[in-house]
Amino acid sequence: MTTASNPPLPLLPARRRRHARLIAALTTLIGACAEAAGEVYGPIAAAPPDQEGVEVETLSCIRVAMSAPLLLDMARSEDAARWPDVVVREDAASRRSYAARCALAEAHDAVHRTVSGPGRGSVPLPSVESGAWMELVGAGDEVAACWRDDPQQAAVLVRELTAGGELVVDEVLDAAVDTMVVCGLLALAEARTTATTDPSAAAELCLTAVPYLARAVTLASADLD
Repeated sequence: MTTASNPPLPLLPARRRRHARLIAALTTLIGACAEAAGEVYGPIAAAPPDQEGVEVETLSCIRVAMSAPLLLDMARSEDAARWPDVVVREDAASRRSYAARCALAEAHDAVHRTVSGPGRGSVPLPSVESGAWMELVGAGDEVAACWRDDPQQAAVLVRELTAGGELVVDEVLDAAVDTMVVCGLLALAEARTTATTDPSAAAELCLTAVPYLARAVTLASADLD
């Protein structure tokens, strides 16, 4: 008598395929940031040396800052719609790792209560759930910072962070992507607020966002296998 075995799960797509729409949106934003800065610097460069006041265009700085969050959210949604089976597997892996982080946080909390006991002036620990999410965000921040200086060492760090099962490789890399995206969006938001009063500063902030967005592309494309 033979028994049917479960069919093997399909291979996951490469991360650059899984996040193709997000990567495309990020590269579009990089180009838009450069174009917005060029609309400020170009007229200044073309003006005669003895001209004091130069009229520049800052509308593109404002436009890219306002459109960037929506563009990236739409890209993420489109990626999810293109790979529904992958999303299901990612969600399942995320639930497992989240449960593992919660269990670890509960164990740490129990040890803390046993060792320290009740006392006045003690700082309350974050809830188990908050601690679990904070650990993922912290791992993403750490990997993003390390990737900037040494991608190979950052890859080693990802392996170390995920060795215990409380974190999954893809979710750590995705958290690092989020860190870089947020940094880029913060620079663009500041560019928007300064565009009307200091066009040169707005242009510089648009360019400041570019390295963060470019690093987000690299992390979204990175496969460690």
